[in-house]
Amino acid sequence: MIQDERLPAAPSAEAGGTVGRWPAGTVLAVLGGVFALIAVSLVALLAVDQRLVTEAATRLHDETVPWTLERQRLARNLEELRMGGQRVLTASDPPTRSDALFVVRILAAHPGMGEDPRTAELAAEVEGFLVKSAATEGAPDMKAWDVYSRRLRLLADDLSVEGGQRVSAELDRMSEAVEQTRYKLLLNVLLVGVFLASFLFILRRYLIQPLQRIHAVLVSLDGREPLPLLSSSSMAEIHAVEEAIMRFHATLRENEEVRLKLERLATTDGLTGLPNRRHFLGLASDEMARARRYGRPITVGIADLDHFKQVNDRFGHGVGDQVLQRFASVVLETLRETDRVGRFGGEEFAFIFPETLPDEALQLAGRLRQRLGESPVALPDGTLLAVTASFGLADATGQRLEESLAQADAALYEAKGGGRDRSVLATRAEAEASPQRV
Repeated sequence: MIQDERLPAAPSAEAGGTVGRWPAGTVLAVLGGVFALIAVSLVALLAVDQRLVTEAATRLHDETVPWTLERQRLARNLEELRMGGQRVLTASDPPTRSDALFVVRILAAHPGMGEDPRTAELAAEVEGFLVKSAATEGAPDMKAWDVYSRRLRLLADDLSVEGGQRVSAELDRMSEAVEQTRYKLLLNVLLVGVFLASFLFILRRYLIQPLQRIHAVLVSLDGREPLPLLSSSSMAEIHAVEEAIMRFHATLRENEEVRLKLERLATTDGLTGLPNRRHFLGLASDEMARARRYGRPITVGIADLDHFKQVNDRFGHGVGDQVLQRFASVVLETLRETDRVGRFGGEEFAFIFPETLPDEALQLAGRLRQRLGESPVALPDGTLLAVTASFGLADATGQRLEESLAQADAALYEAKGGGRDRSVLATRAEAEASPQRV
């Protein structure tokens, strides 16, 4: 049987290893699971960052902004308290001083002042100082007031700064959470891109390219040619298709062998290896048609082994078969590539000589007889059996094959009747006295 080129065989368990095959469904499921895991993880991280941003925004709205506004109000109240104290100390008459002191007491007693110990303490000190100054005759102590005024102004500034700092800190935390979200989103996009690139690479490397090779092999699959080399795919389904192609190609090769054997049996003589009668007539018909088409000369001939029946009767059919085979081998060695020969039946053989004039064919038949005479058959007892043959030839140019073969057959009978081991060329005119002889 003709050997196929096959995929490298998987090492057996005895050889110490196995080749793993991954089902495509399993591979896609694993890739999908990995992608889902990555996506869920990144979504979870983004959800955490989103929660941090939401919490920061909530704190800013519910706590930081109100607290900052409260600090701004305290700072404004402290500034009003300072301005009120200034009016108390600089009032030109008692009613004006009394009105300014009333405002100072209202500001000092404001509930917001008590929320911060610093403002409550300083407001009480300022109120006490102003009440005492208003009850004292004479000029107020402006140096002491300058100290209180400066403390009020500094505390108001501190309250304003604290509110801004708290808002700024909350906004920084929110910005940091947003920045982390942005980085994680970029990481998410990057990981998705890497996954998609890996997925496309795996899809192309292990699915698309093997399918393309399989398509190319199937398109060019021919039982008369070796199977193109297929790479061993890691995908179980692709590998199964490759093995099916190998089995199919092996079947095609076997069918081609059987077809060739049947064709040889149908067209070739089993003993001599020459074309049989039916196949020879087909070859001869093609040569005759070609000669008629191009107007070229062509000659046919029929040969018969001399005294072949006596050889079979005297030495047995085994020796007769050797004689037939020897004649066939001499013919094949002597004839030109363009000449055709076939076993016509029994010890009779037919010839056709394209591009050959009758006289040239007569000389070629003489050369065949000469070489046949130089090739005796060795008998079992060591003696040599001479082999001779008679030839009848006819010019087939412009004639039908059957008519030319009939003329060659008539010339053959004349050659046998004239003593055998000779070649006779039939003439075109049936009324001629006798054919030519060599």
